[in-house]
Amino acid sequence: MIRTVKTAVVGVTGYAGAELARLLLRHPRLKNDPPVFAGRVDEKDAARGGVPLAEIHPSLADSKGSGTLRLQPFSWDLFTDLEVDILFLATPHEQSRTWVPEALARGIRVIDLSGAWRLNEAVNREVYAFEDEGSAQAASIQAEAVYGMPELHRAEIAGARIVANPGCYATSIILPLKPLVQAGLVDLKHGIVADSKSGVSGAGKAPSAKTHFMYAADNLSAYGVFGHRHTGELLEQIGIDSSDIIFTPHLLPIPRGILSTVYVHFKETQTRASLAHVYHAFFAGSPMVRLYEKTLPQIQHSVHTHYADIGFQLAADGRRAVIVSCLDNLLKGASGQAVQNMNVMQGWGEAEGLE
Repeated sequence: MIRTVKTAVVGVTGYAGAELARLLLRHPRLKNDPPVFAGRVDEKDAARGGVPLAEIHPSLADSKGSGTLRLQPFSWDLFTDLEVDILFLATPHEQSRTWVPEALARGIRVIDLSGAWRLNEAVNREVYAFEDEGSAQAASIQAEAVYGMPELHRAEIAGARIVANPGCYATSIILPLKPLVQAGLVDLKHGIVADSKSGVSGAGKAPSAKTHFMYAADNLSAYGVFGHRHTGELLEQIGIDSSDIIFTPHLLPIPRGILSTVYVHFKETQTRASLAHVYHAFFAGSPMVRLYEKTLPQIQHSVHTHYADIGFQLAADGRRAVIVSCLDNLLKGASGQAVQNMNVMQGWGEAEGLE
């Protein structure tokens, strides 16, 4: 018999939450035990047992009973009574900082899609201005939080109680850069440039002036220059200093998808074969990374998939390269990676429910 696990999702109303619900409802290990969906529910809806999931996301209704699932009023006792094993938090950063300690105290493992626990260094966390920064409890949880990128931390994720799901931009830059930097090939004195472009869904579901149709449509704009909150993830996970990289995010007038173009110099002359060998060796056993051999990745080929696509072009002098990385910001950049982390935590096939 296939062993199952009881899951719960808080934050299902957002874009990433909707994708997470869809993945968990179709996951082969969870067929007979759908997730618990909990969140803010008003008194009227609470009286009828919660809000039907199909009313929140009509696309999740099907002929297999998913249409009967409801968003129930949030309650820790609800999770305890239903013996929830893994709690997915697709919530704001401040909310996750408040709820993770309670979940861990109740013996519930957490996969947090926010940035609440991604950063180990206090200087990098300053961008979030957490109210509990410096407290003993926050320091204790941060010390055991594992950065949820299986390609880098597979062994640690397997036994983790709290997994901090990476940022979408960060995933698109760390994966193409880490193998080269770890191998000692990159000349950091020349600096790295990461030019990234994301679809509008990366900003979340809450509307703003810059995600309004009249601003985003037929437009391309840079933002968060020298101050984007994903920068700290790049520094910590790649193992570089802030002076080693310039990261500039841009808003694309498309619903979803990320393309990052990364420019590097090498310490010594490289060949295409030598770089390909580094990538293949690093990502051996990583089913959610696709390496492009003859062409460069494009958003249209990565969107609606759970893969990170990586390709590169080497300059004729062998000392410079342009690396292109593409992924779906709501999947490999968020919910798909969260499910990938669950698979690793449970000892299941890493790609189960994702291919």
